[in-house]
Amino acid sequence: MIKSKGYVAQHSFTALKPMEFEREEPKENEIALEVMYCGVCHSDIHQVKNEWHNTVYPCMPGHEVVGRVTSVGACVTRHGVGDIVGVGCMIDSCRECAPCKEGAENYCEGPNSWLATYNGPMIPAKKATTGTNMYGRDNTFGGYSTTLVVAEDFALKIPEGLKPAQAAPLLCAGVTTYSPMKHWGVGPGKTVAILGFGGLGNIAQKIAKAMGAEVVVFTTHQAKVNEAPVVGAYAVDVEDDDAMARYANTFDFILSTIPKKTDLTPFVPMLKRDGTMTIVGALEPLEPFNNMEVAAHRRSIAGSLIGSIAETEEVLAFCAEHGIAPDIETISIEEINEAYDKVEDGEVRYRYVIDMASLKGAE
Repeated sequence: MIKSKGYVAQHSFTALKPMEFEREEPKENEIALEVMYCGVCHSDIHQVKNEWHNTVYPCMPGHEVVGRVTSVGACVTRHGVGDIVGVGCMIDSCRECAPCKEGAENYCEGPNSWLATYNGPMIPAKKATTGTNMYGRDNTFGGYSTTLVVAEDFALKIPEGLKPAQAAPLLCAGVTTYSPMKHWGVGPGKTVAILGFGGLGNIAQKIAKAMGAEVVVFTTHQAKVNEAPVVGAYAVDVEDDDAMARYANTFDFILSTIPKKTDLTPFVPMLKRDGTMTIVGALEPLEPFNNMEVAAHRRSIAGSLIGSIAETEEVLAFCAEHGIAPDIETISIEEINEAYDKVEDGEVRYRYVIDMASLKGAE
């Protein structure tokens, strides 16, 4: 067993606090990591607070993990001790269903879906069609910890062109935005709107620009409108009615990264005919759309869920090649509860990343 330490929430109403625990040694196809950095995703907050009504406690978040390989199983060939690798939202999948065989593990159709880096299978065993948990785990502990154990093919080498701390958010925020933009053909000659200018919106606009698109960001924070040029973005305040009206029938693609229930109806008229709005920020019932605005111009409203392992590898390579990375603030683990408050208030610029070396001395 591997002695470990992490930060957990015991209930939806409690703060994250240190906890000692043990991880199993890596199996023949698994690797063990010493966690170096872990991004703070808004999903972590949703999960800790049980806002999706599926949290298993104790809950140890963290699915934007960069670490150093410390040991490998007997059959591992992809990674060696000392390698710097990244782990995103998944640490395994059923490997047998059609999506998994097609390299779309993020849409795994197995009895429990994919195995999340924390909080266990996406579909808990008690809700699965078979009534069994193929992974043998009701809960998993994530990257707010000193260690992680993962199947070797669900860990990806971090390219030399990326700093490990900046690479961490690419493992969720990066691929979650890259995947739909790739799928819906964002590229040269396309116009793209990014809704929300937090951790996802920040890297999304950089990726879209690097793909060759013309990009506009929409935000409710006037301070971020003013700061946008500093991070290479052009932003519009959604409270500015005149500015909003100017963008009617403008965009080929709109990506909503807004992390909570929001009325997106005002943005539908901004789509061109045959344009698509894809929602990645909110996993909950949303306000209804005016279908006349959708139907009259053959617009589409769609969703997208994180990204595949192959797409995660692609976005790491893409960002390294184009010299782009998320704007981050590095924090210690002791600051995590305050960081959660600031994420919810939109105060972070633009993604918190925990330096996990701080966990070794945390009380």
